[in-house]
Parts: sequence; C-alpha cells; structure tokens
Amino acid sequence: MPSFRRRASVIDDDRVDQPKRDPDRSADAADALVLAEEAEAEAAEADAIAAAARARARAIRLRRQAKTAAEDESVEAEATATDIESEAIEITDAEPDDTEVVADEPSKEESVRERRRWGLVLKVVAVTLASLCTIALIAVSVIMVKHHRDQVAEQQRSAEFAAAGRQSVVTLMSLDFNKAKEGVQRIIDNSTGQFKDDFKNQADDFIKVAQDSKVVTEVTVNATAVESMTADSAVVLVSATSRVTNAAGAKQEPRSWRLSVNLQRDGGQIKMSKVEFVP
Repeated sequence: MPSFRRRASVIDDDRVDQPKRDPDRSADAADALVLAEEAEAEAAEADAIAAAARARARAIRLRRQAKTAAEDESVEAEATATDIESEAIEITDAEPDDTEVVADEPSKEESVRERRRWGLVLKVVAVTLASLCTIALIAVSVIMVKHHRDQVAEQQRSAEFAAAGRQSVVTLMSLDFNKAKEGVQRIIDNSTGQFKDDFKNQADDFIKVAQDSKVVTEVTVNATAVESMTADSAVVLVSATSRVTNAAGAKQEPRSWRLSVNLQRDGGQIKMSKVEFVP
C-alpha cells in the first residue's frame, strides 16, 4: 500500500517562535497524523480499487457487447447465406430466362439433356418419314396393282369381244343349204334385241332361198378390232373374205367384206345386237 507522508513546508519553518509543546500531547498528535495519513492512503487505495473494478466492468461490458454484435453478425451472415443458397436453388430449378441469365457454357447435365432431346426429335422425325415412305410405297403399289388389274381385265374383255365378233360373222355369213335350218337357228341363238327379232321374222324365207339355190358359203375372218367397249357391250370391226358356190357348179371369186358388229352381253353370253356392212 502506498504511503503518503506530509511534506514539510515553508510555513513550518517559519514557526520558530511557537511555544513548546507537551511531549505526551505531541506524541498523540503524531499518532493522529499517522492514522489520518493511513486513512487517506486507504481511501486512495479504495478509490483505485473501485476505479479498477469499474474498468474491469466496463471491459466485461464491452466484451459482451462485442460478442453479442459478433453473434448478431454471424446470425445475419448465416441468414444471408441461407437466402442466397435458397435463391440459387430456385434459380437452378427454374426455367432459364434468356433475357436475364446468359450462361457462357452449358452445364454437362444440360448438354446431356439437350442431346437426348435432339436425339428423340430425330428419332420421331425418322420414324415419321419412314412411315410416310411406307404409306406412299403401299399407296403406289396399290395403284399399280389396281392399274395392272384394270389393264388385264380390259385386255381380257377386248379379247373376249373380238372373239365374239369373229364368231358372230362366221355364224352369220356361213351357210350350207343342206343344213339351212340349223344354220338359221344358230344365228337366232347368237342374236339379241331388234336384230334377233328381225332375223327371226325372215328365217323361213332365208331357209327357202338357200335350199332352192343350193348355196354353200365359206367365210374366213382376216382381222378384228374393238372400236369401242364398255363392261357389257362393244363395237367390233371385222374384216372377212367369203367364197360362194351353188348347185349349178358356179364358183364365185372370193369377196372381201368389212362389217361393224354391235355386241351385247346377254345372260352371260355375248350376242349380236346389230350388223352393218362398212364400205
């Protein structure tokens, strides 16, 4: 503990003329002075201790305030970091906006997704094109098959009408007086419509003339051509040559004929419906 001693002053030196004191009284005064100085020293020490305590309390308060401020800053930093992380997650999950975010290089995952997306698009396009090509080929094949069938059917009808026209001319122009009735009946059986009715009405006269003149006619068909045709009718041009002989033994020179024969399908059989000689 520091001691404080009272210094001698000039005033003390000037007091030379003071009366002598009593030794006992002087000793008591000295003791009182020492006690006063000790009390003053103790008071100063107490003030120093109090100042030190206040300083420590202030330091503790400052440390607490600093710690609280640091904790607040740490909490605030953590909250800010959490907000930033949340915003980053939201931005990552959200669709990219070309007007706001421009990525220098796409991420690997985005590149893989993009390649897969384009691969799927290319597969769909390839399958679509293959399907369209297949449908087109099938359609072309069907058209070609149908066209071929139509051509084959038309050729068959043309050949059928041509053969019927040839046979009709042979039946009509071939005549043997020995078989006149059979010949006339064949003509009637191979005719239809108005032509059949007209020939049937004149059949008896035709038979009588053939028998009286003993006519024998031989016919050769040189060529046939279908002029027009439908599914059940046709007009056939026929070129033929005939040779006529009779009972007198006369033999005429061959004569050429050109005929236009109208044919009609009747009951599944093609028959003559009209015959004209073409000059």
